[in-house]
Amino acid sequence: MTVLCFADTRFPIERANGVQTMATCRALAARGHDVRLVVRPDTAAVARDPFEFYGEARAPSLAITAVPASGGARTRRVRFLLSALALARAHRSAVIYTRDLGVAALLLQAPRPVRPAVVYEAHGVSAVVRAELPALLGPPAAAASDRKLRRLDRHERRVWRRAPAVVAITHALAAELAHRHGPRDRVFVVPDGAHPMPPLAPQGPRPSPVAGYAGHLYPWKGVEVLIRALALAPSYRALVVGGHPQEGDRGRVERLAGELGVCDRVTFAGLVPPREVRLALEPASVLVLPNTATASSERYTSPLKLFEYLTTGRPIVASDLPAIREVLRDGETALLVPPGDERALAAALGRLAGDLALAARIGAAAQALAARFTWEARAARIEAALAAAS
Repeated sequence: MTVLCFADTRFPIERANGVQTMATCRALAARGHDVRLVVRPDTAAVARDPFEFYGEARAPSLAITAVPASGGARTRRVRFLLSALALARAHRSAVIYTRDLGVAALLLQAPRPVRPAVVYEAHGVSAVVRAELPALLGPPAAAASDRKLRRLDRHERRVWRRAPAVVAITHALAAELAHRHGPRDRVFVVPDGAHPMPPLAPQGPRPSPVAGYAGHLYPWKGVEVLIRALALAPSYRALVVGGHPQEGDRGRVERLAGELGVCDRVTFAGLVPPREVRLALEPASVLVLPNTATASSERYTSPLKLFEYLTTGRPIVASDLPAIREVLRDGETALLVPPGDERALAAALGRLAGDLALAARIGAAAQALAARFTWEARAARIEAALAAAS
């Protein structure tokens, strides 16, 4: 099967959406599909090779095409949409797979005989996510106008009703889309994944256990909850991997650490290439997923870090949110704590430090669970959606 994947982003990109797009396309190619990924060019001074950047093996059946991207943001967007339209018309027997709502909505305006089938991958209710974006990311994210939110809702409704198949990353998201736009068939719930890896080397008793976090430092990610918990868990140190150098989130978290007097117990490793994140987490005794309670984190998120955490064999402490509970079970594969509750997080960290048998059992159960959430398993689930649409 020929699959056209559209991702209107500079590529490679340091964010999770780039990792997910590349790994998904590579896994589909490994399953025998002819995959063409269409993106915007890299903006680095020296263009980076996506395969090397993401640590993915090359595949003859995966081609990456960059659409020219000169001009302002609006010009770049129009150019990308026109390129998507032209490629779709030139490959009518292909299946288009995209998480770009605008691309999907545009292509689905054309009658089926003149375009390929379109499979849309939903990562949230578009108007809800856009409305809460300022709270999710903090300044300088601007509020969306009512007009824009209505337009997003119209596009999403069109895609939901016309696409022959839809992929949602959580069951909660699939249910919310159906409630908002009406019931439909051929909805496939496909969470994210990670590469299968052997567990990290086990750790014995340590006078200063380390709570590790990997990912961006946006307010909704909850890293500040971890820092406040650290102030309540004096035996612990923290390791924070991530934080884009051109954004102010790291400074905000560092200021909080200074205010709480824990700077000397926090190591900020900064942004590292995706292929090096796992190695950077090796000093951690426990891995933390402290998302706060927002619509995105409660119902829409399928965080890459969660699946990467599973592969390490380290015990996990995560926020007790519906989307997280679709993967983890409290006391079995993780300790779940109320979101935003630094005291509960500190207590869970203390419990694991004081009960190494519990920590080992939870870590081993998490690592066993990882086999269900590989990129190969994800591609197999997506394959069913592609087959249903073609």
